[in-house]
Amino acid sequence: MPRKDPEKRKQYLKEYRENAERKQYMKEYQAKYRNTDKGKKSVTISGWKYTGLISDDYDAIYDKWINTHNCECCNESIGFGKGSRVMDHCHKTGKFRNILCHSCNIMRSYKDNNYQAYLKMLTMN
Repeated sequence: MPRKDPEKRKQYLKEYRENAERKQYMKEYQAKYRNTDKGKKSVTISGWKYTGLISDDYDAIYDKWINTHNCECCNESIGFGKGSRVMDHCHKTGKFRNILCHSCNIMRSYKDNNYQAYLKMLTMN
């Protein structure tokens, strides 16, 4: 911030206030946008991309995500709560596979990472 020249100081403070107001406006605008259907879809797909999910058609996966109410492995009912519905994908290739419940996703990760341990776990009672 310029200290010696009073005119430069005034100009700097004016620009600083304008930037602060603009940032606050954008923050409020983004919060409103995230609550719309389009915003929720955008945030969800961005999260999938960040975690490494690779697809040719994210819109189709999102539609499937919204309309799936049962696990595609065990066919149990799953809700929309955090952690209940899982996007199963291969961690090596990043390709989407299924929408699963948390339990089935854990079982599938054991199978993918260590097939022998998975077989042993299946035989346990």
